[in-house]
Amino acid sequence: MNRAERLYSHVQELERNNNDFASLSGNVNISFEFFPPRSEDMNQVLWQSIKKLEPLQPDFVSVTYGAGASTRERTHEVIEKIFTETSLNAVPHLTCVDASEAEIEQIAHRYWEVGVRHIVALRGDQPESSDIHSGDFTYATDLVKKLKSLYDFDISVAAYPEVHPEAMSAQSDFENLKRKVDAGASRAITQFFFNAEHFLRLRDKCVRDNVDVELIPGILPVTNFLQLLKFARFTQVEIPGWMHKLYQGLDQDPITRQLIASHIAIEQVKLLAKEGIKNFHFYTLNRADLTYAICHSLGRRDCFAAAS
Repeated sequence: MNRAERLYSHVQELERNNNDFASLSGNVNISFEFFPPRSEDMNQVLWQSIKKLEPLQPDFVSVTYGAGASTRERTHEVIEKIFTETSLNAVPHLTCVDASEAEIEQIAHRYWEVGVRHIVALRGDQPESSDIHSGDFTYATDLVKKLKSLYDFDISVAAYPEVHPEAMSAQSDFENLKRKVDAGASRAITQFFFNAEHFLRLRDKCVRDNVDVELIPGILPVTNFLQLLKFARFTQVEIPGWMHKLYQGLDQDPITRQLIASHIAIEQVKLLAKEGIKNFHFYTLNRADLTYAICHSLGRRDCFAAAS
């Protein structure tokens, strides 16, 4: 094969990839994550984002949940408002660290009564002021078991393509995921990642080891690269060298950062879709524009506009 033929073969492969991506025609499942606002301005941004993304009809939208009564109450308020004012399936996060069994039971009863049937069950981060676990539950597995004993909740849990930073090893982390699935979890949403091989290896290991769980990649469009680097150090997520180069010199250029973020996320979804992945969970950071653009590229369209 001469040089021209090699060049054309690359062009043809790119064209095939783009056609495969475009041919998805919305035949994917999407979900979004939001966090409860801390101010009135943030509250307005959140609801503007929810309203913009609602017409894409995601499978569900999750709302994060932190330690402390005030954060927890804000999560409850957002969940109940989504249920009453939108057509979306609202899914609360629920953490068990620093919570009593009685508190978990009370929260579960409250959610079931308002119509919640799906919960993201997490251990949660240990409060910085204490090195000793102070709740009645030690692991997310315990929380999954408790929730399933109360009601027939659909349970999602967390998975870590690059291993949880507190895990003793990759194998022990995988065994922990298996315990959560055995306890009743039906899907696992992964922490964000940028090296697709990590996710695909975890998926393949689940298949080989008969861990029957729907593994959903967590997709994070990155507009603040410096903030990402800080978070990645804490979570031990690999940031590839090519990302450093793409964001280099853009600290004061938010518009270009958004374009780069959209490009990276779309290419990530294209690659995973080519590998047969049909479910994607987007960490929106309460901002809708990038997630909306990515989902549009996936073939998801405004169902309200189509119906009018």
